[in-house]
Amino acid sequence: MRRIATIAALCAATAFTAGCASTPPRFYTLNPIAPAAVGQAPKPSTLSVLVGPVSIPVILDQPQIVINLGPNQVSFDEFNRWAAPLSDEIPRVVGHDLMVMLGTQRVTLSQQSLNAGADYRVVIDIQGFESTPGEAASLNAAWSVRSTRDGKTENGRTSVREPAGGAGFEALAAAHSRALARMSQDIAHVIRTLQGATP
Repeated sequence: MRRIATIAALCAATAFTAGCASTPPRFYTLNPIAPAAVGQAPKPSTLSVLVGPVSIPVILDQPQIVINLGPNQVSFDEFNRWAAPLSDEIPRVVGHDLMVMLGTQRVTLSQQSLNAGADYRVVIDIQGFESTPGEAASLNAAWSVRSTRDGKTENGRTSVREPAGGAGFEALAAAHSRALARMSQDIAHVIRTLQGATP
């Protein structure tokens, strides 16, 4: 009996040591577009935009980065994770992108504000947010922009595959950020079009 207890204690100690020596996870964020990347800065504007809700499939809104292995297979990378939920990160990045692209500071997120008086409301449905390390980040999203003044709504879709440009997960996160910037450009274009059509 004493020998069994000793063996059990040794096994537990070995497992504890192995756990302590395991590689800690790394955390990544999505970054909004830099003002310099827009080119010529837009004229300052006072228009207001409300971003949200932004819906994300549950399978993608995980702490672990979801790796696309094939048409019907994914894996959850335990050692490479998002620093915050994608359901928070994506609206934050899109909101900041729209501020830069539209030249306005009056962009809020639906979970931060109940402001129903915004000039435009942006609703986004993320349908695909695929990660293939060393290859590309893919974004597939349907979205709509609604003018609260006259109720006019424009629907759009952004499908983009952004090359990773590197082998690591940091490069993959940067590629996802660029893909979101492409979608923000599409949305900003529609807002400017609706703004120009407003009497």
